[in-house]
Formats: sequence, C-alpha cells, structure tokens
Amino acid sequence: MPVPPETVLTQLGWRYATKKFDPAKKIAPELWAQLEQAPVLAPSSYGLQPWKFVVVTDPGVRAQLHAVSYNQAQILDASHLVVFAAKNPPTAADIDAYVARTAHVRGVTVESLDAFKQMMLGSLSRMDAGQAHRWAARQAYIALGVFISAAALVGVDACPMEGFQGDKYDEILGLKEKGLASVVIATAGYRSPEDKHASNAKVRFSVDEAIIRI
Repeated sequence: MPVPPETVLTQLGWRYATKKFDPAKKIAPELWAQLEQAPVLAPSSYGLQPWKFVVVTDPGVRAQLHAVSYNQAQILDASHLVVFAAKNPPTAADIDAYVARTAHVRGVTVESLDAFKQMMLGSLSRMDAGQAHRWAARQAYIALGVFISAAALVGVDACPMEGFQGDKYDEILGLKEKGLASVVIATAGYRSPEDKHASNAKVRFSVDEAIIRI
C-alpha cells in the first residue's frame, strides 16, 4: 500500500546525519529484522546485487572499528553499524549465482536466461578489476540511500559515514577473503537529546534551484 507523500516528506525532513546517538536506546530486534531488509530490496544494475551488508553489533569488534574510524562516537554509541561492502571485483561466478537464483525464484530454467547472462558477462568483460569494483561500489551507494530513507520512515535515526579506513575495516571484518571491500558505512539507532545538530534547520537549496525541468 502506498505511503502518503506528506508522510514520506515529513520523515525525510525529520532525518539528519545523527552525530550523537543515545547508547542506552537500542533498536528492537523485531524492528531491525524488518529494517535490515531495506537494502536487500534496493535496486542495482541488472539486479545483480554486487554487495554484502555487514551488520556489526559485537562490542569488541565495534571497538576495533572505532579506532580506525577516527574515533567517531557514532561507531560505539549507535545501536547498529552497517558496513556496505562491494564485490572486489564482481566476477562471472557472481553472475552465475544470480542467474541460478533468478531461475529458482521465477520458476524458469537457467538455460532460458542465457541471453541475459551473456549480456551481463559482456558488460563485465569490458571493465578491468578496478572499474568493476567502482561500478559495484556505486550500486552499494544506492542501497545506502534506500537504507537511510527506510530508517527515517520507521523513525530510526541514521548517519551515513565515509570517515573510516577501508583497508583496516576489510582486515578486521575479513572482507578481502570474501572478495569484498568496504565502501561506506551507516550507523543507526536513536538520537541523543544532547545532539545539538538535531535542532538545526535543514539546509537545502530550493526545489526550483535544485531541479532542472526540460
């Protein structure tokens, strides 16, 4: 069922990049179980989903990540930390897995999807490893946008963050061995009443300034 547009705009206006979370307030498990599905439902090129989302709640691991996130408080104080990791790089095996999944979900044969598979393989073949990873990383940012928007709609605060040492995250989380590299992170939870940024007016250019109509 569609959400009323005024509700969407109200919640997007309510959200902000939360700088100080209340460490005593945690996202209820049943709410998180639904919210974490949002990035999984995000669109991606070809629908390939060249990503994994690492949800980190372990305090010991969070402490290690805090040290390589320029000691930003959100890493420790937020209820949940999500690391958006992209395939590094996506491979033909990833395409095979996606085709097999598509065949299973839609009740068709793998063979019937061969033209689609060849199109994806052709696109991948035109990129070197670095280009393919950067392409996958752009898909991960789409998932980030879906996640923080979904969080706002259910009244959960979030903060997208690029201030971290990606290579150290990859080492601590064992991402390289999984063919992944961390791209961006998001902390989620509930704002602290002491966060002065929560009351700041949202600064955006006007709709007429931001949108070019042709």
